[in-house]
Amino acid sequence: MKRFILDPSFLELFPQSRIGVLVCKGIDNHIKEEERYAPWLWECEKLSSVYTGNPEFTENETIRNWRDAFYRFKTKKGARCSIEALLKRVSKGGEIGCINPLVDLYNGISLKYGMPVGGEDIDKFEGDVRLTLAEGGESFITYGSDKDEPALPGEVIYKDDAGAICRCWNWRESVRTMLTEDVKNAFMIIETVQGEFPERLEGALDELAAKIEAELGGSVEKFIVDKANPQIEIG
Repeated sequence: MKRFILDPSFLELFPQSRIGVLVCKGIDNHIKEEERYAPWLWECEKLSSVYTGNPEFTENETIRNWRDAFYRFKTKKGARCSIEALLKRVSKGGEIGCINPLVDLYNGISLKYGMPVGGEDIDKFEGDVRLTLAEGGESFITYGSDKDEPALPGEVIYKDDAGAICRCWNWRESVRTMLTEDVKNAFMIIETVQGEFPERLEGALDELAAKIEAELGGSVEKFIVDKANPQIEIG
């Protein structure tokens, strides 16, 4: 049985962090209609403006919160939180294109709720998954590259027995475990640094779970992982 674990090294650095998790089983992520979620993504892009009202982009609460978190651990130069990247793109007039149903759904939720959201293919994990501080050298190849770019010592990463799954907490994910149309069992995460915005976290989890079950079928189980409950079974 595979588990998701908040490692003591991570909890020592971020003891108040709360991670929302959805374990999705038996879903169908094949594209049935091109651009099906484009109108919903556009609506979420409009709603995301509430998180970028300050003209000084880095002083918006959502951005500042994650920037401050990234200053507390070793990162690759230029690495930024996933929600910062999404909000910056949209605030400059860019659009979030459709990729596949599950990715489209979580990108919309990320924009709507102003939180980092991600997902991986459970069946591609090798052993348990840990949110931890890297020892350094954990293998990592991201989408669009064939170059191994190992994690840095002290970097916050998700990793399994085969290497890093996501670098710099939620900056870039590994091509090895990424969500494709063929995923059947998915591990979805919504992250907070200090347990901030608990109602927003619950709302994001509930809406994403409902959309996955309605659109992709299967079953979805919801968890909150934190210092009091640092590990769960995921498959």
